[in-house]
Amino acid sequence: MSRTRFTAAAAVLVLATGCGAADMTTQSSPFANARGARTVTLSVQSWVGAQANVAVAQYLLEHELGYRVDTVQVDEVPAWDALSQGRVDAILEDWGHPEQEQRYVRDKKTIVPGGDLGVTGHIGWYVPTYFAERHPDVTDWKNLNKYADRFRTPESGGKGQLMDGSPSYVTNDKALVKNLKLDYRVVFAGSEAAQITQIKQFAKERKPFLTYWYTPQWLSEKVPMTEVKLPAYEEGCDADPEKVACAYPVTPLQKYLNADFAGHGGEAADFLERFRWTTEDQNEVSLLIAEQKLSPRDAARKWVDGHESTWRKWLP
Repeated sequence: MSRTRFTAAAAVLVLATGCGAADMTTQSSPFANARGARTVTLSVQSWVGAQANVAVAQYLLEHELGYRVDTVQVDEVPAWDALSQGRVDAILEDWGHPEQEQRYVRDKKTIVPGGDLGVTGHIGWYVPTYFAERHPDVTDWKNLNKYADRFRTPESGGKGQLMDGSPSYVTNDKALVKNLKLDYRVVFAGSEAAQITQIKQFAKERKPFLTYWYTPQWLSEKVPMTEVKLPAYEEGCDADPEKVACAYPVTPLQKYLNADFAGHGGEAADFLERFRWTTEDQNEVSLLIAEQKLSPRDAARKWVDGHESTWRKWLP
């Protein structure tokens, strides 16, 4: 993610839909940028919260507004390129990509803001709460080296392990480890799904771990984690990726639309701009998908059935 900042891969959860999810690095949707047609193409990111957004938006576009919706799997930075080129119509959860915003929104004007998603995101480093309660000083980054041996794994090569998710996420973690002079190595689990599996296994065995993590995320309800305080974030402290030595920002998550789609997308564009829900809403759908193993479509249907007063406000 960027998740610059998250962007939460080998075992990504791919959103299964009636039309299927395609890899946008190799093909484009036949429906994207189809002016006048009642079709919409939505970019799907690999983390489950973003999949929850798309699942609900797709369900309502199809069942309430009569659109045909295609979804495509694409990493977060290439998604901006695809959106600018009209190969997808909308990104529903962006964690902040200043370079892409400058290039496509302000300079080329091929992408327009679609408004707040309604969910505030935050990335940080976390330890399990059961470990933090026994060792409260671990929550200050200055004490991390003291615990490096406790976080060592076979993959971390004699150093403490800082577990990250997908290598496709744009993170500051390697720079932070270097610039804060920490005796740790960033080890990628491979995907959000693989990272969740590893965290749940550590928790089952009550083992200590240090992980890159983010909120909102449904797993936080299942495995309580406590954030390690990094040097305070200040505007611009992460401007140079090689010199970052500060925490991640708190980020109100944003939607973006292809500019042509925003102007000519009719009810679909209006609906996506109105789409705004809470962290609790997103986590409810995410939990149905990731923990209860419902298909994204079934999870969306269940949420829609129980929250009509929320989604009615989104309809044009």
